[in-house]
Amino acid sequence: MAFKDKLAAVGVAAPAIVMPNSDIDMSKWAVVACDQYTSEPEYWEDVAHITDTVPSTFKLIFPECYLEDNDAQERIKNIQNAMKAYLADGVLTEHEPSFFLVKRETGTSPRRWGLMVALDLEAYDYSKDSTTLIRATEGTIIERIPPRKKIRIGAPLELPHIMVLIDDPDKTVIEPLTAQLDRLQKIYDFDLMKEGGHLTGYKIDQSRMESIADALTKLADPKSFEKRYGSKDVLLFAMGDGNHSLATAKAVWEEIKANKTSDSDIMNHPARWALVEVENIYDEGLIFEPIHRVLFDIDTKEFLKTFSSVGAVNFKKLDSVDAIMESIKTKDEIQRIGYVDEEQIGVIEVQDSNSTIAAGTVQAVMDSYLSAHKESSVDYIHGEDVTIKLGRKPGNCGILLPALDKGDFFKTVILDGALPRKTFSMGEAHEKRFYVEARKITR
Repeated sequence: MAFKDKLAAVGVAAPAIVMPNSDIDMSKWAVVACDQYTSEPEYWEDVAHITDTVPSTFKLIFPECYLEDNDAQERIKNIQNAMKAYLADGVLTEHEPSFFLVKRETGTSPRRWGLMVALDLEAYDYSKDSTTLIRATEGTIIERIPPRKKIRIGAPLELPHIMVLIDDPDKTVIEPLTAQLDRLQKIYDFDLMKEGGHLTGYKIDQSRMESIADALTKLADPKSFEKRYGSKDVLLFAMGDGNHSLATAKAVWEEIKANKTSDSDIMNHPARWALVEVENIYDEGLIFEPIHRVLFDIDTKEFLKTFSSVGAVNFKKLDSVDAIMESIKTKDEIQRIGYVDEEQIGVIEVQDSNSTIAAGTVQAVMDSYLSAHKESSVDYIHGEDVTIKLGRKPGNCGILLPALDKGDFFKTVILDGALPRKTFSMGEAHEKRFYVEARKITR
């Protein structure tokens, strides 16, 4: 079987990646994922200033801190126009179909490796009980898809911040490529803005794809998978970051497919695939961080009382944030959840919760409280410092969660289905994926 057929059988294709030409300042071209710093508009204001007069992915994305602004439609129009202009003016160049090997160094964690590939949206289903090769790992909020569809529909390019995980303990797919760097073409090598670290990219041409195809085929072998996990339904690619972005790509593809039933070549439409970065969950540089919560305009005492609805609860006041973080790391039958508000800090201890993980317990409590208090809201925060800073403001409450054990990640998704939304993060905000590569999604 040819390597292209092997790759297709596991939902993978080699994308024709679009990159800025050699005249572009890459440190200003690349900006962090649009779903970061949503409660810190000053971050994005600074990015806007840095990139004001130069080509940049900032002009091709919609930072989520602006989603509720009144100029959303104008912003989307400007994004799509900028994409078209960059293509027409020669700012961007399309490479022949290939993979890119990506090395990310942040200075705060070991370097990590990723592989840029195109995933087949026909092999993806984001429903909670999905059994497809590619699956969501957290609950997908359907209401979050329509505003993102408006951005993607009519856009000639996609720029992904999607990171997808493989469970490859023997390091057979990505890691062998890292020993061949002196034989690979270096595509980019630059410092990321705003202390984002350093990024290096190498082209993996088709001569090296056979071994990748074989390794992925082996990971997806049904008999081996069933022996390892007790399930006949192979999960090869599990969502890491960008869950709603991939769900949006799927929704747009299904709409295109439905509206072009007379197109005999519809299954070769570029929108059938999505550009993603694949990472091995066993990469030493891949750190699972908790995603904390901050609730705004709430009565903290009333909110905390709501925890009694999900299990046996004990509230313990503590003297420091360090004490909170040490407490919630404890692994036993008790779920420990940190909290901080204007007046106090402490830990919520929950026994016999309806959820097997703390994030699920908190989500149930938040859903209950917010449904009864329409004036209140929540934001999901990467990093304890920001959570504490926002949580201490009058009328707010910060919720601090323990990290998910990445060694149990695939098994949990296979056995329990999608986790509660925003259960984990692969690194803190400055470690998230930066937009660099693009791909054409129209023809």
